[in-house]
Amino acid sequence: DSMRIEHIALYVNDLEAAREFYCRYFGGQSGERYHNPKTGFQSYFLRFAGGARLELMTAPEMVDAPKAERRTGYSHLAFSVGSRQAVDEWTERLRMDGYPVISGPRVTGDGYYESCILDPEGNRIEITE
Repeated sequence: DSMRIEHIALYVNDLEAAREFYCRYFGGQSGERYHNPKTGFQSYFLRFAGGARLELMTAPEMVDAPKAERRTGYSHLAFSVGSRQAVDEWTERLRMDGYPVISGPRVTGDGYYESCILDPEGNRIEITE
């Protein structure tokens, strides 16, 4: 009964830009920046409605490989916004602000109404009803 995913972590190049994006568009509430001066590691924990948490992290000399759509490992984060109309509105706001819309809004083969956008570093974000 007490098992749950505590948080998801995502390495980024620009920690402040990533934090601003997830707070502005998805309502993340940011904690204080953590910085380990010995290693250069820095991070923020963001809390979202419903209690989900995202740790944004950065460190010196990271490998920034191309983010192919179909690869092992991380695929996407999905945010539920409550309705089809909200999916349409969120998607259009992000499109107007210059973020690439990769697909949708549309009904997928498995019945979800969603769109897919890219965050500032090319990570896929699904917006679902």
